[in-house]
Amino acid sequence: MKKYTTKDSGNRYQEESGFQRDTQEGKARFYLLFPKDIPYSEQPMTRVAELLARGAEKYDDRNWEQADSETAMERAKESAMRHLTQACCGEEDEDHFAAVIFNCIFAMTLQYKMRDE
Repeated sequence: MKKYTTKDSGNRYQEESGFQRDTQEGKARFYLLFPKDIPYSEQPMTRVAELLARGAEKYDDRNWEQADSETAMERAKESAMRHLTQACCGEEDEDHFAAVIFNCIFAMTLQYKMRDE
């Protein structure tokens, strides 16, 4: 069985009750991706997840993760810019803002994959 360790920064947050935790300093704050007072169906991450679901139906689950080329990177950037322009022009035929976010995630994934090639 694998042995795990619990990482510790050495810094502590403590409440009056005595409750303690490691601080949040330097840690990713994923909860900030979800704006307060926005319903689930309108949350940006929900809209991106729904876009991914539609893409999975059309192409296959995680199809986009198979890409690994400079051509795919250029297509992701072009698509992000096109969708941003369409959103800024007020077009509502697709969820253009969600498509911008997806294409940025796609490009960031490709950037990571191609970093040391």
